[in-house]
Amino acid sequence: MDERNVVVQVDNLYKIYKIGTNKVRALNGISFQVYEGEFCAIVGTSGSGKSTLLNMLAGLEHPTKGKIAIRGQHIEKLNEKQLVTFRREHIGFIFQSFNLMSTMNAIENVALPLTFRGIPKKERLKRAERMIKLVGLEQYKKHRPNQMSGGQQQRVGMARALVLNPDIVFADEPTGNLDSVTSEEMMRLMRNVVNKHHKTLIMVTHDNHLASYADRIIHIKDGKIIKIEDNTDKWNMNMAVAVGEEE
Repeated sequence: MDERNVVVQVDNLYKIYKIGTNKVRALNGISFQVYEGEFCAIVGTSGSGKSTLLNMLAGLEHPTKGKIAIRGQHIEKLNEKQLVTFRREHIGFIFQSFNLMSTMNAIENVALPLTFRGIPKKERLKRAERMIKLVGLEQYKKHRPNQMSGGQQQRVGMARALVLNPDIVFADEPTGNLDSVTSEEMMRLMRNVVNKHHKTLIMVTHDNHLASYADRIIHIKDGKIIKIEDNTDKWNMNMAVAVGEEE
């Protein structure tokens, strides 16, 4: 029996779209759990249902049938206003397209979500500075997005997702606009944040290699889970080796 805390519980999830007289099953009876401090990848080709699943987990789309509990809260029962509050208080997002404000510098972009919480400016900037340091961008904190590379912008996006200290971070094809070398750097950074800061991270990707950075890989095809790979022991071993080297 697994003793770890369950952060996400998905039971018998369906999403059926009506297109004319046809029914398309984007999700077709999906069930799984995600544990606290786990990096979980959802992998599949275009049209497999992986993005629909991420949208459901984030409360951006309602399921046709089934249950989604995040920290015990059944989000399929929440109305739109409750979902907005829930996302703001519990969830961080890393987007493929960065979604940074062009008129703001890096530290201001990271601090932005804190303004919606009514946190005073001095405290906002202090927390944002800490997150900028976490993603290794101290010397770029006053740069605007157009003065940074794609990889640097995505690091700012990651810092912004983490600044609210969310229960869970969702990453939607986070390396989709990055070259292969920068993608590897981003994946190592995400892996490091999960390991050292005990964050729960769910990433959607079509790339099996990038998914290999995750503790568990959920493979989806035609709206169904066809396989779940468990890499937890491998990453625990890697972490133990890294800690040993640091000592």
